[in-house]
Amino acid sequence: MDHVVRVGTLKLGAGQPLFLIAGPCVIENERHALMMAERLATITQSLRIPYIFKASFDKANRTSLHSYRGPGLERGLEILARVKRELGIPVLTDVHEPAQVAPAAEICDVIQIPAFLCRQTDLLLEAGRSGAVVNIKKGQFLSPWDIRHALEKVESQGSRRILVTERGSMFGYNNLVVDFRSLPIMRSFGFPVILDVTHALQLPGGEGQKSGGQPQFISTLARAGVAAGFDGLFMEVHNRPARALSDGANALPLRQFEHLLRNLRDLAKWVRKAKLI
Repeated sequence: MDHVVRVGTLKLGAGQPLFLIAGPCVIENERHALMMAERLATITQSLRIPYIFKASFDKANRTSLHSYRGPGLERGLEILARVKRELGIPVLTDVHEPAQVAPAAEICDVIQIPAFLCRQTDLLLEAGRSGAVVNIKKGQFLSPWDIRHALEKVESQGSRRILVTERGSMFGYNNLVVDFRSLPIMRSFGFPVILDVTHALQLPGGEGQKSGGQPQFISTLARAGVAAGFDGLFMEVHNRPARALSDGANALPLRQFEHLLRNLRDLAKWVRKAKLI
């Protein structure tokens, strides 16, 4: 049975408005994170869209050894704490190992299990004990029905504060595809379901030493997800994608954000009013 997950003052899930998780892939520096959070928060507030800021303190799964990873746990959490304090918005970040969970949960409203780590039992158990909302990204190697095992690991620690995110499935080499049948399958487990419309358009390792992407399809995929009835959307947004230190190849340019979001909000209202979900 579907239920609502609370994140701060927000209510996410069944019967609630479309919500958004968005921000740059990685914390590049404090100034950039604050600027992006302020711009995104201002737009989402003007459109009355429930919003959670996301950025990673560490990207531990970069293609190349030489790729930028982030400022690290301590400095990254300091920056996220400032975003939360000064802008009054919920924040989300990735965790990669059990020791990172407790300090991240002290600052962040949502801790995220990266897709590559969605089967890591110790990480999931620690996340379930943390008290934070846990967003589990379905691995691109995993079927939608098998994500229930990851959910059960978090639930075993007494937590029902769980979100689950579809981010595409491997379709040959260096390519992903979204199977929309995953929505009703994953929703049957009783938690809000999110569509990641930018990671689903990655071309993993597609540029040799880094991943490529197809950002020209973000708006198409986002509209399809809203029409299908996903509870929320996840997207990486950057003011200068070509200069982004991580995942710029599949990020939505900031200049396109407001127009797209306005359309998605209106579509979501119609879908919910027509009771298509």
